[in-house]
Amino acid sequence: MCCTGLLKTMMFIFNGVIFFAGAAILAVGIWVQVDSGSLMSILGNIKDAPPGLDQLTNVSYLLIAVGVVLLVIGFLGCCGAVRESRCMLLTFFSIVLIIFIIEVAGAIVLLVFEDLAAALIGGLEDEVRSDIAKNYGNDDKVTDLWNATMEQFKCCGFKNYTDFDSSPFVTKFDAYPLTCCNATELKAGECSMLGAQISLVPGCFTRLVEFIEENAVIVAGVALGIAALEIAAMVVSMILYKDIGQKA
Repeated sequence: MCCTGLLKTMMFIFNGVIFFAGAAILAVGIWVQVDSGSLMSILGNIKDAPPGLDQLTNVSYLLIAVGVVLLVIGFLGCCGAVRESRCMLLTFFSIVLIIFIIEVAGAIVLLVFEDLAAALIGGLEDEVRSDIAKNYGNDDKVTDLWNATMEQFKCCGFKNYTDFDSSPFVTKFDAYPLTCCNATELKAGECSMLGAQISLVPGCFTRLVEFIEENAVIVAGVALGIAALEIAAMVVSMILYKDIGQKA
């Protein structure tokens, strides 16, 4: 009896964590969806992008879906343990098992095609630079999106300042975006070609790759933690399922 009570407490704690994790992911998904200055919005704005690129803009929907699923799992686990409902516990186990299998399959795919994402984004260079050359300084939406992205990542263009050479912005103002110059190279609040050349501000693609690499360990750690939590939750749910069945 004491063991069962301990397992119920563990189940409640596990699923409480899952529930709040789902709420956090759902909040991030909603934030990404309404964030008009995100890099995904820029990629989604490219008219001549390769087939399949539009799927990258659906990250927010994926996060929202994952968040909702985790909320449901957390609810089923907590209520199943507290109310001693075999139906809820079995449903909880089945959902978590399916998700775990999908995660393992996804991890294998990522290991096999680890360079696919970088190659895909890198292959967009011509399209993105062409979009900048045609629309930056002419299309307010494109201009605002790039300004927000460059400010956030402290970068300049996709590759470097030369992406803006033939853009309407440079043609009109004979100057480059302010983020293309270091503070010491800004003259009268403008960034000249010479200033941008001397500043050597890296492109946003380089910054994005660096950001992913810097956070790879954190992402891996979180993934392993989630996997361990899922396994523990499945084991506990089946033990409770069996104990409740013996009481009936």
